[in-house]
Amino acid sequence: MKGFTYKHTIYSCFVGYIVQAIINNFVPLLFLTFQSSYGIPLSKITFLVTFNFGLQLFIDLISPAFIDKIGYRVSIQIAHITAAAGLIGLIFLPELAPTPFSGLMASVVIYAIGGGLIEVLISPIVEACPTDNKETAMSLLHSFYCWGHVGVVLLSTLFFTFVGIEHWKVLAGLWAIVPALNLILFAKVPIAPLLADGEKGMTLKELITNKLFWILLILMICAGACEQAVSQWASTFAEKGLNVSKTIGDLAGPMLFAILMGSSRAIYGKYGEKIDLHKFMFFSGLLCLFSYLLIALSPSPVLGLVGCGLCGLSVGILWPGTFSISAAKLKGGGTLLFALLALGGDVGCSFGPTTVGIASSLFGDNLKYGILIAVAFPILLLIFLPLTKSGSSD
Repeated sequence: MKGFTYKHTIYSCFVGYIVQAIINNFVPLLFLTFQSSYGIPLSKITFLVTFNFGLQLFIDLISPAFIDKIGYRVSIQIAHITAAAGLIGLIFLPELAPTPFSGLMASVVIYAIGGGLIEVLISPIVEACPTDNKETAMSLLHSFYCWGHVGVVLLSTLFFTFVGIEHWKVLAGLWAIVPALNLILFAKVPIAPLLADGEKGMTLKELITNKLFWILLILMICAGACEQAVSQWASTFAEKGLNVSKTIGDLAGPMLFAILMGSSRAIYGKYGEKIDLHKFMFFSGLLCLFSYLLIALSPSPVLGLVGCGLCGLSVGILWPGTFSISAAKLKGGGTLLFALLALGGDVGCSFGPTTVGIASSLFGDNLKYGILIAVAFPILLLIFLPLTKSGSSD
């Protein structure tokens, strides 16, 4: 499009991940407000987050069937329309629906569609851009989810402190402006096809009969599990390590994790052309394993918090790095490859904290034992990662 270059396309994709951070992290800040304002039990309110990620998983699975038919531009515009509509729905639907909970659920359904589509679409749009050093661009891209997460938590907290949490609907409307503006950008920026003219992407049968695909899928599951197995408990580590209130812990822990994870991605995004991706991922996997052991075996709560921060630093490259290796090794993978990898990553994000929770409960709710069991994830990653270096797409 006239006046816009692929650099603007990449910027739009950066904002796209900020949009996903908004729809994933804004509502959890309002749990207690929903409980007090609408009289909804906390168990039902927390289901909103579970349902959000569950529906995004479903979108990951089914989206390749229609994305290639309607095109990337229309699909990414639908993603931003539904993201904005879902956030605006939070303002009106709890009062308009038969019950406040059903109104909140309807809003979640709408914006979860956007979140799922963004996850599937953004990475291949960047991968298709005619730029050098795609690995560094991919890493920098994924750092923006981390910055978005930090921004949502920090700016929302400041708003609630100085304006008042009772005005949360105003903030929901303000956050909806971000996908609305990015929708306009995606209508104007150039979007390159992921596959060359006349080239067909790999079919599902071709992918699932490819040994390398399964190795890459295992890496994605491990990447998601390594990240979320500790991230979900970051507030607990901060609360104990800093000896602060749960409120401060809920802010400090996740923000420390997200800042260091984003920093890792940004560092590779800036200097990655001088760094071997496989080596960087392998040493990150070793650091991840060390951080798990530090959390699990250290008697000091402060060292547990240090381990949490090191984990954030170590896992940053794992997800975008696996995407980059997959794009390079399975060149004809197309939309289906990125969708299945996103699905694998989300499965890992769910499986990691679930494993920690179940293992902890078996040992008298001792979180350290849960983290110790979860060292299986970085170990598996370190085993399978070298297989991708010599692997082929055959």
